[in-house]
Amino acid sequence: MQNPRCSFLILFIQLVSIISFCHYARQIRGEDNKTSAIEVDVGIILDLETNVGKVMNISILLALADYHANASRGAIKIVPHFRDSKRDDVEAASAAIYLLKDVQVQAIFGPQMSTQTDFVIDIGNRTKVPIISPATSPSLSVKENPFFIRGALPSSSQTKAIAAIVRNYDWRQVVIIYEDSSYGTGIVPHLTDALLEINTLVSYRSVISLSANDDEILKELYNLNTKQTRVFIVHLQPYLASRLFLKAKEAGMMSSGYAWIITDVLTSLLDSVDHSVIESSMQGVLGIKPYIPRSNELNNYTRRWRKRFRQEYPDMDPVELNVYGLWAYDSITALTKAIAKVGTTIIPKFKKADTRENLTDLDALGTSEFGSLLLDSMRNTTPKKGLSGEFRIIDGELQLYTYEIVNIIGKGERSVGFWTEKDGISHKLKMNSKTAKSMNEQLAAIIWPGESIIVPRGWEIPTSGKKLRVGVPVKGGLEQFIKVEIDAKTQAVTATGFIPDVFKEVIQSLPYAIPYEFIPFPIDSPTSQDYDDLVYKISSKEYDAVVGDVTILASRAKYVDFTLPFSESGISAVVSVKNDDRKNAWIFLKPLKSELWITTGGFFIFIGFVVWVLEHRVNKEFRGPKHKQVGMIFWFSFSTLVFAHRERVTSNLTRFVLIVWVFVVLVLTSSYTANLTSMLTVQQLQPSITDLAFPKGSPLVPDVSRAVLQVMEGEFMNNIIQKWFGNETDCPKQDGMAIASSLTLDSFMGLFLIAGVSAGSALLLFFLIFLYQNREILATDDSVWQKLSAIANAFDKERDNSNSMSEEPSEGNEIQTATLFAESEASTEILPHLPLQSPEIRISDGLGASPALEGFSTTEPGTPVHENITGIT
Repeated sequence: MQNPRCSFLILFIQLVSIISFCHYARQIRGEDNKTSAIEVDVGIILDLETNVGKVMNISILLALADYHANASRGAIKIVPHFRDSKRDDVEAASAAIYLLKDVQVQAIFGPQMSTQTDFVIDIGNRTKVPIISPATSPSLSVKENPFFIRGALPSSSQTKAIAAIVRNYDWRQVVIIYEDSSYGTGIVPHLTDALLEINTLVSYRSVISLSANDDEILKELYNLNTKQTRVFIVHLQPYLASRLFLKAKEAGMMSSGYAWIITDVLTSLLDSVDHSVIESSMQGVLGIKPYIPRSNELNNYTRRWRKRFRQEYPDMDPVELNVYGLWAYDSITALTKAIAKVGTTIIPKFKKADTRENLTDLDALGTSEFGSLLLDSMRNTTPKKGLSGEFRIIDGELQLYTYEIVNIIGKGERSVGFWTEKDGISHKLKMNSKTAKSMNEQLAAIIWPGESIIVPRGWEIPTSGKKLRVGVPVKGGLEQFIKVEIDAKTQAVTATGFIPDVFKEVIQSLPYAIPYEFIPFPIDSPTSQDYDDLVYKISSKEYDAVVGDVTILASRAKYVDFTLPFSESGISAVVSVKNDDRKNAWIFLKPLKSELWITTGGFFIFIGFVVWVLEHRVNKEFRGPKHKQVGMIFWFSFSTLVFAHRERVTSNLTRFVLIVWVFVVLVLTSSYTANLTSMLTVQQLQPSITDLAFPKGSPLVPDVSRAVLQVMEGEFMNNIIQKWFGNETDCPKQDGMAIASSLTLDSFMGLFLIAGVSAGSALLLFFLIFLYQNREILATDDSVWQKLSAIANAFDKERDNSNSMSEEPSEGNEIQTATLFAESEASTEILPHLPLQSPEIRISDGLGASPALEGFSTTEPGTPVHENITGIT
């Protein structure tokens, strides 16, 4: 037996060996947290003296804590290095150089200001280190800076949403108020383009210096108040915007009739504005900000964030979490995922530049090999639902999603609608953050400045009290249109007549008062040049409008706006000739409307068919092969259009139908000829348009045009026409002055009705007689099909008629014909020189020619007619 002490010793040695081996294996596999984990350094540059910087700082700490808490053992460790830029561009640049040179960070989040970021992204491009910045200025281009990734929405993305609000209330002019910085100026061209797309002009741009004092701000506001526009778009940071609205309240510009729209940076950071400023000077303001959908994850995170904020800043007043803090969390989360994706494929280090003399500090930084791999994962991310909503970066730019429109009321804000690029403005959103198609494209009820519920019209008459300068032409001619008189003593100008009366009524119809004065403009001769000079007075700012008989021309419309014309409602004048229609190759079709052409053609075919039915059994000219009979139907009916039919008709029913139809054709051809002649010869009138002209882009134009429509639709227009021109019946119309128009089917409905009834009656009477004559066929016991076949054969069979002149010959003719037949049978030598033929009666013209009496051909009066009756067996 072995010694028990030796056995124990052996077991102890084996146990120690196993433990040692396992510990060594863990070190080999990299499972020792102290020696095997790879660290990646990340730089953080923030303005930690600002509330936004503190908010993002807490969000970054929580994002890194969540990463390490969920990371597996042995995963890459991310080490943050925070630097305070102290709201200074030089400090931000120095911090970036320090982080890249001394720490060799592989990525930098920040800086948060656009002016600071501008220099830092240049360094990132040199060192090939990604710069993830929440700077929103559009002047920082992600396309021109390949290592720049924007971790926030650019301010230019909200311009279409702002333009949609302006369009929703039909504001034609706006004023942009922005700060004198790269952040402020960057949005201006994008916002101007978005407004131009909805035909809204930026009437004025107000630039506020960052160092402007209160007196300078108040002076600029007074300057804005002297202008017409009352819609202001404010693009200022909170500390400068607070002073602006305080002075706007002092200047009386936060009252009824004004409209204020603030951009997303101010709306999103509204909690950083003093509540006293909001309650006293910002009531009724509209704001726009990125929409943050509510979720349980966001609620839980908000509680964690507030707790951590109190721990980090215990002596500071509470600050609310904003969208910049959420973007910072989502950006760091995306960065940690990109780092984990790159993994340990390459050791994070810098490649130093070649050692040589005269190297600058920037050249000595070297380049990062790890940063290039990191960039590929960061510039294009898959759609992910982050705390801020759908967080997706494409080509280095955070993608646009929904904007929320709020109305500032009381101490805070109230949501009034949403905007998306796909669906525009809507009142509500669906649960999936897509706008509801069924919702009305309107915002909720808004309380405007001055606690008004009436939508501001967007402009006012300037406070300087200037009157609207209205130019009127002074000329001879018809004083009923316009007459201008100047008082010799007071030099007061009065304008009377149809045009001034309409203008005065239009001005009175506007929902606001507009003072105006007439300014006479002498017209030496009524030429286009003189009227051009009159209109040019508007573009040269001498006149605000022109009232007179001014024709709308393309050359004039380039620099002035015309209202709707008001002289087209029955007022006539001698005007220029318009003859362009006479050069139309298809003008011969215009005398008749298309429905009249179709009806006429249909009746031609119908009448041809009726005549064929009536003549088919008794007239050889309507018999023969089928194609000949079809051709005869079309030929005979259409030949009546020009009275060129030469076929003889024998039936009285046919003659009755043709008498009525020829009369219809006569009326049709006469009307067609008269209308075509009128179109080719009567002068076409092109009236001079009487209207109001205003400067290009004037906000008065749409209001005045709507007022013109109201005046024209009311009783006033009839009264004023009767006042200046009298009753329309008192003025005799001259022949040939009316403008010819196409004839319609209604004008000939009675004629077609008579022709249709007569032809239909004749056709019905014929069939009744035909069926009576063939009643023995109907009386047989044959089948229906056999009876129809027999009837058809009877109809197609030529009728044996001994007298082709009349189906009902007179009694005298019958006796004479019978006598001749008897005599011919008694003696065949009476007319030995004539051939043997059937008896028939012919009427000749006495000249030995063949019979010429066909259809409706007649001889002229006084021409002798001889009847030759020949009877031969």
